[in-house]
Amino acid sequence: MAEGIPYSLVALVARLSAASVFWRSGLTKVDETFQVRSATFFLFKEEYRVPVIPPEILAYIATYQELIGAVLLAIGLATRLTALAFIGMVAVIQIFVYPQGWPDHILWFALLFLLVARGPGAISVDRLIWRRVT
Repeated sequence: MAEGIPYSLVALVARLSAASVFWRSGLTKVDETFQVRSATFFLFKEEYRVPVIPPEILAYIATYQELIGAVLLAIGLATRLTALAFIGMVAVIQIFVYPQGWPDHILWFALLFLLVARGPGAISVDRLIWRRVT
């Protein structure tokens, strides 16, 4: 019976679930005008401490990746690329920021990995574009 569940429904649930996680996280980093909060810069400088990229730049990158990427996942546009970018983000969070957060991170990874491997499903903008192109 479970085999009858269409992949497009599974993919939609995966996309919306992952998008929800990153959207909510992104919203905590911005004010009501979608400007990055000063507290966000403080977190990236003092708590997150990711090497190589300056914390001020990383705060912008992470915040807008979460917000824009969440919207892209939700509507299913550039899904595989967006999911891959989020997998990279999850890896950085796991390795450098919250290594003890692996129970959550592995769940996020599983949802994102499914989308990279199998695509966004039929209920997506990607599918609409693909139909027009082919």
